[in-house]
Amino acid sequence: MTEGVARRRQGWREVLRSLRERKVLAMLLLGFSSGMPIYLVGNTLGFWMRKEGIELDTIGFLSWVGLAYSLKFLWAPIVDKTDVPVLGRLFGRRRGWMLLSQAVAALALVGMALVQPRGGSLVVLGMAMEHLLVFGVLATVVAFASATQDIVVDAWRIESASSSEQLGLLTASSALGYRTALLVTDALILIIAARVGWQVSYEIMAALLGLGVAAVVLAREPARAVIAVQGQEAPLWTPRGLFDALVGPFVMFFREHRSGALLILAAISAYRMADFVIGPMANPFYVDLGLDEDTVGAVRGSIGLVATFAGIALAGIVSVRWGVMAALLAGAVLGPCSNLAFAWMAHVGPGKLEFAIAMTVDNISSGFAGTALIAYMSSLTSIGYTATQYALLSSFYAMPGKALKGFSGMTVQHLAQGRTLLEGYALFFIGTALLAIPVVLLCWALAMMQARKAPDPAAGPPAGR
Repeated sequence: MTEGVARRRQGWREVLRSLRERKVLAMLLLGFSSGMPIYLVGNTLGFWMRKEGIELDTIGFLSWVGLAYSLKFLWAPIVDKTDVPVLGRLFGRRRGWMLLSQAVAALALVGMALVQPRGGSLVVLGMAMEHLLVFGVLATVVAFASATQDIVVDAWRIESASSSEQLGLLTASSALGYRTALLVTDALILIIAARVGWQVSYEIMAALLGLGVAAVVLAREPARAVIAVQGQEAPLWTPRGLFDALVGPFVMFFREHRSGALLILAAISAYRMADFVIGPMANPFYVDLGLDEDTVGAVRGSIGLVATFAGIALAGIVSVRWGVMAALLAGAVLGPCSNLAFAWMAHVGPGKLEFAIAMTVDNISSGFAGTALIAYMSSLTSIGYTATQYALLSSFYAMPGKALKGFSGMTVQHLAQGRTLLEGYALFFIGTALLAIPVVLLCWALAMMQARKAPDPAAGPPAGR
């Protein structure tokens, strides 16, 4: 027992020493910067638009700007194989792309704050244009810049890890920063908006992207990324380089995982679908319940914060104790609990206690499932194609849900016909929770496949060795 306690104490000391590492702190800040824009062009934007009286179907359709996160694999090869002019020479390939994407996202957020979601015309470059059209274009720019930042931050995280244990630590640090940013843009911003308005709130959020710039200065270019750049056989603009950038990541992925590749992609693509589909309707749902910004922001920033960190920590414990596949399977079961919690709240009404309970369930479930999926996807990439392969995997995980979520507002309005609006919401949330059934089956098949591939310790080494 004494020896076991000593090992655990030594383990904790190693973890604490790791938390003082420069790359871990940089990863925490980069995770925060990566998580800042997504709700500002997604769920939180829906709250703002609903407060301005924008219809649910318009809110749902505008959520399609988030498809940029699902299509990022299309330009990930450029990020993988080319340098940003000037910035790439000064900071390196990964950090140069980080700075460019952060600057573009911040400027477009300021533009959204100035334009605002409202009806009527707006004069742009001497032309009269609809406010919502200009606003939507700026939101799209934010989404594309943010998706580009995600590509390069994920590549930096994987390439900076010197071992699988450090990759786990960097993944947890990234998830902590990312989830903190989600709480800022999903909770704190509502409290700020209730006092100083939405325009100032978005300008503050744009300024907070400066933490990402600080992280870039603090970070170092990963050694493995430098080696990959030096070993790049042909420039991107040559036929060979273009083939390697576009086709190489797919060839390597299918070569590594063979017949299981399609099962992996199917499980990943369906894993968070239930969560994505309800996303655009969450904040409009709070507005239609009668909850104000102060209540939503206070609960999310207190109970929601604790519940999110609990979900991330629980996923880490399960991964360490029983493995990544066990965490992935548990997350598939927990994920749709968010949807059921919303359905329950639609049934019981807008009490503060009920809202706190629903937020606790939602944040634990999403924190656990998100961390488990990131850890699993990070283990599937190959050096040399890190950015493209991870972008491909994260695109597969987001694409189906983000394609369907554009119809979420129209679906709620349809379900509410002949019923109250809250009954329409409840049916919508229950229906989306049922999407978890095929996800659990796919993850179970994935676990069985991995178990068959695992070597049998009792069998000894293969013959001929």
